Amino acid sequence: MNGSTVIGILKAWVLQLVAAWDRFWFTPRYSQVLAVLRIVTGAMLFYSHLVLAMQLSDFLGDHAWINNTTIAQLHDGAFGTSDMGRSYLWHLSNPLLLWLHHAVTLSITAAFAVGFMTRVTGPAAWFLQIMYIHRLTGTLFGLDQIVTYMAMYLMLTPSGSCFSVDAWLRERFSDRRQSNRKLAWLLPENRPSVAANVGTRLLQLHLCVIYLFGGLAKARGELWWDGTAIWFAVANYEYQSMNMTWIGRYPHVFSALTHLTLFWEVFYCALVWPRLSRPLVIAIAILVHGGIATALGMATFGLMMIAANCIFIEPKWLLLRSASEPLAAAEGTSAQEDSVTDTQVDDADLRQREEKLAADKEKLKQRVETLKKRERKVRRAAKKLREQGAGNHQELAELDEPLELD
Repeated sequence: MNGSTVIGILKAWVLQLVAAWDRFWFTPRYSQVLAVLRIVTGAMLFYSHLVLAMQLSDFLGDHAWINNTTIAQLHDGAFGTSDMGRSYLWHLSNPLLLWLHHAVTLSITAAFAVGFMTRVTGPAAWFLQIMYIHRLTGTLFGLDQIVTYMAMYLMLTPSGSCFSVDAWLRERFSDRRQSNRKLAWLLPENRPSVAANVGTRLLQLHLCVIYLFGGLAKARGELWWDGTAIWFAVANYEYQSMNMTWIGRYPHVFSALTHLTLFWEVFYCALVWPRLSRPLVIAIAILVHGGIATALGMATFGLMMIAANCIFIEPKWLLLRSASEPLAAAEGTSAQEDSVTDTQVDDADLRQREEKLAADKEKLKQRVETLKKRERKVRRAAKKLREQGAGNHQELAELDEPLELD
């Protein structure tokens, strides 16, 4: 094998790597899964703030369990290293202002959950959540971290394009939306987009990082190596919401569950990507977090982790029938099939079709813009000729008629 052959092989490998990288990040994707996660995340944010409202004065203000002065010192370096965990809630002590602020927070998170003005309420809900968690240092749990990172990535995507009030408004004001760019941005179309795919990949990778470091942290403890971690978890009365101590009669069972859980969590980041192992990995995630939700008294955390794992579900399983019928017809499926969801479509072919449709639509938009520019130039020329008294007035009047595009 000579040098030129080696260089050719390396070049082909690099090109394949770059192409795979581009497909991974920039292949347009539908937003159905993101919309479902928006509903769950927004509802959990609303629930968290609603629970906080039951004892608001205990958490915020100068008379809270951790008052404004102390919480500021925990972050500004007075008690250790200074960090970026700043919040304007350190400076709010008036009870009326705190209640008004909390009412606004509840309204915004509810709007985000139902998908109303999601382009605005999404970033606002995330920012308010950041302000609260920087103020509530010392009272935070895993749930707060999960909803915060999910809200952060969801706000970057068109998660309000379906299953939302925005989708209803888009249909209601479709005519006005076509001529108003701001309204078109505020009410995005339900179509494959790069933003939806980038947000999906960030959510997937973040979840993998959570499991990897969570598993490595567990691996540092003796209980996960000697097989007793599951037993001590279910036997802890502080968290117990269901009596699972009967498992103590079967040491081989809880030992196997302990080692399986550790293996699954450490290698989640590798096993969740192949299609062959993904269903098993997600199924174990549902069982693990379902057990945490029902047996260990952490229902909200367990629910959010199950929802977070849903980011690995392909959007095609949530496509509406109206959007799936053309694809089914193109694949030659018969009209007598029970449902469109039973249609088996090759993922690569689906991505190619979506990319082609998105590219054709973009070309059409550019062509329309070009024609409109030419129309404006012709009208200006006709106006100039009329002012100079030149040309046929009837022909010039015809040029003033609006351009019709089929």
